[in-house]
Amino acid sequence: MSTPPHIEPDTHETQVEVERYELSAPPPYRFDIERRAFMQIFAVMGGGLLVVSSLPRAVAQASGRGQSRSAPREIEGWLHIDEKGHVTGYTGKTEIGQNIRTSLAQAIADELRVPMTRVSMVMADTDLVPYDAGTFGSQSTPRMAPQLARAAAAAREMLIDRAAALWQAERGTLSAKDGQIVGSGGRAASYGELTKGQKLAGAIAADTPVAPPAEWTLRGSAPKKVNGRDMVTGAHLFTPDLVRPRMQYGRVLRPEGYAGALVSADDSRAKAMPGVTVVRDGEFLGVVAASERLVQRAASAIRAEWRAPSGHPSSATIYEHLKKTGQAGGGRNAPTIAGDPARALASASRRFEASYRIPYIAHVPLEPRAAVAEWTDGTLTVWCGTQRPFGVRSQLAETFRLTENRVRVIVPDTGSAYGGKHSGEHAVEAARLAKAAGTPVKLVWTRAEEFSFGYARPAGVIDVKAGVDGAGRLVAWEFDNWNSGGAGIRTPYEVPNQRIQFHASESPIKQGSYRGLAATANHHAREMHMDEIARGLGVDAVEFRLTHLKDERMRAVLTEAARKIGWPKPSKEGRALGIACGTEKGSFVATAAEVSRASDGFAVDRLVIVFECGAIVNPDGLRNQVEGAVVQGLGGALFEALEFENGRLTNGSMAEYRVPRFRDVPPIDVVLLDRRDLPSAGAGETPIVCVAPAIGSAVRGFGRVDTALPVRLID
Repeated sequence: MSTPPHIEPDTHETQVEVERYELSAPPPYRFDIERRAFMQIFAVMGGGLLVVSSLPRAVAQASGRGQSRSAPREIEGWLHIDEKGHVTGYTGKTEIGQNIRTSLAQAIADELRVPMTRVSMVMADTDLVPYDAGTFGSQSTPRMAPQLARAAAAAREMLIDRAAALWQAERGTLSAKDGQIVGSGGRAASYGELTKGQKLAGAIAADTPVAPPAEWTLRGSAPKKVNGRDMVTGAHLFTPDLVRPRMQYGRVLRPEGYAGALVSADDSRAKAMPGVTVVRDGEFLGVVAASERLVQRAASAIRAEWRAPSGHPSSATIYEHLKKTGQAGGGRNAPTIAGDPARALASASRRFEASYRIPYIAHVPLEPRAAVAEWTDGTLTVWCGTQRPFGVRSQLAETFRLTENRVRVIVPDTGSAYGGKHSGEHAVEAARLAKAAGTPVKLVWTRAEEFSFGYARPAGVIDVKAGVDGAGRLVAWEFDNWNSGGAGIRTPYEVPNQRIQFHASESPIKQGSYRGLAATANHHAREMHMDEIARGLGVDAVEFRLTHLKDERMRAVLTEAARKIGWPKPSKEGRALGIACGTEKGSFVATAAEVSRASDGFAVDRLVIVFECGAIVNPDGLRNQVEGAVVQGLGGALFEALEFENGRLTNGSMAEYRVPRFRDVPPIDVVLLDRRDLPSAGAGETPIVCVAPAIGSAVRGFGRVDTALPVRLID
């Protein structure tokens, strides 16, 4: 059985549901900083206003460099205003393509009443930013945006206090506007003037008021993307673009399969090459050289023998293996039971049973794992793409037996992750090579390595049993998920008798988080089964769902998706409609699909997605998130699945593993419901969860299809 990388358990009060193998993390917003470290950070920033916080446990963040992550105790800086009035915000969140830098800057600028051009963000540098568990769980907007907004609001009020004291004016006559504090009679002072020569610090009260969504000015709009020009022109650097003085290139030797033990290695030919360093540390075997071409030649020159694992199941037998090795367990894996589902099933007027198979899926990020490592006087700095910079720092410190204050992790903007970059094995490998070579080393994984030695979305088997009474209402629901996970496993539908359970199984392939976690698999099985029941009863699939839904937010997205797609009639003859709805991470989605028959199978002609995540901070960024999730969901719905046999992938390359191409993407109609009366929720994951069941539902309009994910597209 393969195990995921070690990640600390999540225990914070407002706990996000995380499942086995989905790489949960420590409480995300705890902080602890010594006064000396705090003053060092302040000195680096220079004069100006430094805002520090004293926040509740659920939202207080730990410090950066080398500080404890025990219970919250003291302060850390979130915001700095320099003597020119420029504002810098600090966050441990990473930019992995979701444009969070822009929306977080919007929150700061809005509360400080300054233009967006005066706000910069420092992100994911463990020496400079507050501790953060990681960028996952769609938590950047609902947690970090309000936190930075509170810091900005406190800074604004402190500046007003400062101006009132200087002018001996009534505080109520002053206000913040366009980077200035203005008073009666045309008196005004810029933030830079008020902070010049002053080292002011203050605390954010836990109840610091922020503007409600109805009073937002910049939030709710779509300003130009921060750093957008550099992105378009290619000036923006990602980890694979970085170059350090004296830097060399590294390569790690690995088995041909996704697992295996090193038996022997003849490295004599590689060692004979000028400028090549061979690194051997137990089963770790790598090479370092001055150029990418030379390091590839050196790696190819080593004759390594590996012992392959035996008895591993294949992609054809994995589902039987998962059910056979599944454990019911207790704790978070204990069943959720309401009423007497067994009795209700036995006495139901009609029963519906099905088994749904979920394959392993690869993340296929645009940027494979990459890291640059540099040792200086016993301290280690690593630049790498990861969603968990502080987790990677801990991993590096543990591996090299260093205190965390001697390790710095800097995360350049990362070319996507999708939940696949929680762990830091590439950072550790680069650091090992750099330590042995005595120079900075860049390591960029190949596509084959990314497929075989990253981790996959878990495979699984989901068995569903449901019973209805004589009136066609659900009276019983049993839902068993083997291995794929517990996120989104509970049904939103009203059923008096339920038993829902996740069974942990042994996985031959390393598995972990994937966009949407297991909510995608659980929504697929649940929504396909709801559709199956409606078809069996001869009732409308939308009306059947609405009959069992009380949540008004879910009803709203479902009814709007049905209206927008033209339910129940497709736009043309020979087409069919399908629909699905769901909720995850505090947001709600409904997806409707229109498909047509084709000589070689079927085609997806149109998708409608109605999405609601509370108050919208940046509609352009949100729309991009939804569209991106839907395109990724198409891959899992239509053709993505890892295939393997005898301990190795049989489609572990871009030539063999099919991801969506331009021709696969139909018109996507995104409808965003802006709920200014509700707090903002995250949007990175939820839009993906209903793509597969909506398409599967439509395809079933043509007759029976296999209940496995993916719904195969024949092309």
